[in-house]
Amino acid sequence: MASILIIDDEVAIASAFAMFFRHDGAHVVTEAHTGTEGIEAYKRVRPDLVLLDVRLPDMTGFDVLSKIRDDNPVVIMVTAYGDVPMAVDALHRGAENFLTKPVDLSHLAAAAERALEKASLRRMNRYLSDRRGSGADLLLGSSAAMRELSAQISLLAASDRTTALIVGESGSGKGRVAELVHAQSPRSAKPFVQVNCAALTAESLDSELFGVESSTDGTGGPTKRGLFEIADGGTLFLDEIGDLGSHLQPKLLRVLEGKGFRRHGGTTEITPNVRVTAATSKDLVNEVTTGRFREDLYYRLSVMPINLPPLRARSREDLVELAAHLLDELSPSVSGAPTMIGDDALDAILRYAWPGNIRELRNVLERAMLMARGQPTIELTHLPREVQGASGADVAHHVPRSLAEVEKAHIDRTLKANAHNRTHAAKELGISRATLIKKIKEYNLLDKPRS
Repeated sequence: MASILIIDDEVAIASAFAMFFRHDGAHVVTEAHTGTEGIEAYKRVRPDLVLLDVRLPDMTGFDVLSKIRDDNPVVIMVTAYGDVPMAVDALHRGAENFLTKPVDLSHLAAAAERALEKASLRRMNRYLSDRRGSGADLLLGSSAAMRELSAQISLLAASDRTTALIVGESGSGKGRVAELVHAQSPRSAKPFVQVNCAALTAESLDSELFGVESSTDGTGGPTKRGLFEIADGGTLFLDEIGDLGSHLQPKLLRVLEGKGFRRHGGTTEITPNVRVTAATSKDLVNEVTTGRFREDLYYRLSVMPINLPPLRARSREDLVELAAHLLDELSPSVSGAPTMIGDDALDAILRYAWPGNIRELRNVLERAMLMARGQPTIELTHLPREVQGASGADVAHHVPRSLAEVEKAHIDRTLKANAHNRTHAAKELGISRATLIKKIKEYNLLDKPRS
């Protein structure tokens, strides 16, 4: 709920403004009728937006602005005696907008909406600054959905041998989560070894995983230990497990069932002490249905699956925390580059859909840091054109919509994206299934429930 402070000596006008913003229940409004009262109220309330009259009985609105500007407030100045030079002066002094009385309420609403969006961005930027250096927790975020995911990861990590299947789009951070599982597990002091199943031929992957025995006649090379042996006592991470060849699937299943394997060309049975973590961007259920992936192996891997949402489905706070984590990660290798983000640039980052997920965000931030080297902040112009295009700085084509309309449209899109699977849609939205069903009825959405 946004907070608004109205500082105006005309009680009737202040009350009218307050009534206008209170009527929808989305704003908390405080009134003050002198400059001194206004400054005291500002320090007490720390409002998101200040509506400030230029002429006050004890000082000018510009005096008030100068006394609170160190806190970087979002201010709309209002006066019955305005002219162009005064408006320009107000904007130079840090005001967000300048309106003349009598104020058209539709203009006031539009100006307040833009100003509150700017206030939200400044809060996000402060949040980014405050969260800097807070550690690996930033990788996931602090929203309810991500806290639940973090709890699942901790439970999984504590179970020493339970296999983990991490599911998510390409670039969504599956490898980082696998590292997090290992780091929180009793095996953290032992090796974390990873291999991408899609990057090697079936024959090469076989020898990488299980090794090669030297020939007894001396014609072959030396014995090669496989990754299962190298990861002994630790974790073996199999990325893109959906691309594992059909002839390797039974060998992997045998190891997961606690049995051993033999190196290629060998006769000795080797039983590794390894925890297997796998990841995939494919729909393994569909792969099982089409016969490309063994059903028994799928169930053995997915004892406790971890579903990573794409960046477009994560909250603004989660995205800000992830950006802070990546900036901290990148800063040692990009000397002289800023690690703070300007409001317009942050707005674009929060609005962009990130089809390449974390990988794309990391690349964009690294490029922006290089482009902004020597400057105090990363600005909109330092971002790629496609990301700049997501900025809300240009509101000329803004279409006013109520929060309910936005929520209805978002729920409808999410249901369709999940083929009307209510369980999956609720998880992506970060709400319970019961709440989703309630919203479907409330908004009279055309739903085809699958589960």
